[in-house]
Amino acid sequence: MTDDAPELRASDADRERVAEVLRDALAEGRLDMAEFDERLDATYKARTYGELAPITRDLPAAGRAQTLPSTSLSKEAAASGDWSGRIVGGEGSSRWGVAIMSGFQRKGRWTAPRRFNCFAFWGGGEIDLREADFADREVVVNCVAIMGGINVVVPPGVDVEVRGIGVMGGFDQREDGAPGDPGAPRVVVTGFAFWGGVGVERKVTRAERRRLKEERRAARRELRETSGGSSRSSSREEIEEIAESHHRMLENHRDFAHGLHEQRRRERREDG
Repeated sequence: MTDDAPELRASDADRERVAEVLRDALAEGRLDMAEFDERLDATYKARTYGELAPITRDLPAAGRAQTLPSTSLSKEAAASGDWSGRIVGGEGSSRWGVAIMSGFQRKGRWTAPRRFNCFAFWGGGEIDLREADFADREVVVNCVAIMGGINVVVPPGVDVEVRGIGVMGGFDQREDGAPGDPGAPRVVVTGFAFWGGVGVERKVTRAERRRLKEERRAARRELRETSGGSSRSSSREEIEEIAESHHRMLENHRDFAHGLHEQRRRERREDG
């Protein structure tokens, strides 16, 4: 898996599954707290399967982590349903979006047309295709960003091609060329960015993320019940709580750092 395609982008679900392996290793005494902290931090920073694989390679559960991409992709495709049921034909429910010193969004249940044109000038736009239907097997998202930004979000399993041109700006190429599921639609992101940017990212839906969390909670409850309330189970529960607190602390730290950065940038603009 990771050896065959280490450059493929990892999803939030992939990182959470690796974090679960680390929590198991900590509870079993295979990692001490310092090693756990270091590896957990590396897990949430990892962007590709190649970066995730070494984190659990020396653990007995590493085999489970190494099959992560194929498992993750098949589960997410199933959650999305049969792709042929989402390629519905027609003209699309929205064919353009404009943000001039403002913003626009296309998200939730909507039908992406064969070609969606959007423009952002000193503004921002979001085209979220995770829950969308598709008018054709190939759809083109044409983005023009001038001193603005546009973000395109696609579900796992969709084939993505990025063709845009940037002048003192750029198009996110990280998802370009990642193989899609058989029968999945193809999304072509093209256009022009001048002093602006067009981002492309692959995410599971919030409902799928909640489902994965519920599965983890159910597995923990089952583990506690089968262990009969032993001291080992109690210790494991405490360790899991520490791990979750650590994760929340990292997220809070990142949010604080981002907010501080934005505040300083606004202050510099005002001083200038």
